[in-house]
Amino acid sequence: MSFKVNRRTALGLGAAAAAGAALGSAPATPGLASAAAPEPASLTPAQAATRIRNIYERESADAGGTWHCFASVAGADGGRVQAIADEPDLSVEAFSVNKIAVALAVLDKVDRNLLTLDQRVDVTAAIVIPAVEGIFALDGAYPSSVTLGHVIAALLTVSDDTAVRLCGLVCPALELNAILVAKGFPNTQVVPVANPNRFFLGQTTPRETHDLLRQLAAGTLLSPGSTAYLLNVLRSLTSFTDGIRRTMSSDERLRIATKAGWFADGRNEAGIIFDTAGAPALIYAMFANGQADPDNFGATHPAVNARARMGRKFLDTVDKLPASAMARASFPAPAYTPSNGG
Repeated sequence: MSFKVNRRTALGLGAAAAAGAALGSAPATPGLASAAAPEPASLTPAQAATRIRNIYERESADAGGTWHCFASVAGADGGRVQAIADEPDLSVEAFSVNKIAVALAVLDKVDRNLLTLDQRVDVTAAIVIPAVEGIFALDGAYPSSVTLGHVIAALLTVSDDTAVRLCGLVCPALELNAILVAKGFPNTQVVPVANPNRFFLGQTTPRETHDLLRQLAAGTLLSPGSTAYLLNVLRSLTSFTDGIRRTMSSDERLRIATKAGWFADGRNEAGIIFDTAGAPALIYAMFANGQADPDNFGATHPAVNARARMGRKFLDTVDKLPASAMARASFPAPAYTPSNGG
């Protein structure tokens, strides 16, 4: 029988061995079972941060490959407590996680009265990216037009790549990058191509994506209306559910604004877990690549499976934070009211 010991595991085993040598090993006491310590009813922000970090390290090590992450939990007086800093300033391929940044730039123009969500955007056969995902490629009826609000909803929920091109029609690549720089995100940039209205989704760093989400939840990046709009789209039940939100109820999923990105062997996800009152309890930005099964873009990929396990444990952890620890910029989740047509 063989097993794999990675760098984190080796360090952990070494630390455990050193502790055992220093403290000695007490003999087992007959008649006493080794019961687990009772689960605490509440956690301080520092305790929650430590637990979050331990969960991430275990699950990312089990998934293998390379991970980069920055995450924080709500601290006292509206501050944040760092939970994970795994090469947080390394430039990484963002893939569709950068669709949040694209939407941010478009909504910034809405806030400056340069665009409106109800203005129409032309959808031509030439602009549609053939795909088996998204919605525009499935339409089959072009030319047509949709509202800009429809474009952003498709961009962030079903992660439609044609929606990227449609955003480029109203916010060209160079302007988009300039908006992001002006808002303090010089490392979160799309990659322009010959056509000024098109671009690749580009790069970011875990810290910058985390900080973008932190400032979004604090209400400092966009108007109140645009902030609520963007967060509600990201936590819609139509949005990504294979990763962090997989093993949760509908009400729990509505408390999490998240965006995944995948291409080649990369599997990324970034988002915000809100407490039950709508305050940002945990903000995370995770970028992974190099795991086994790179042609699997579904829920059974090792990195996506790892994030699903993390998500359940992350939510259970931050639910033990006292309400007094939360920053009170609140975005309560909408109630889920299913329909049967009619």
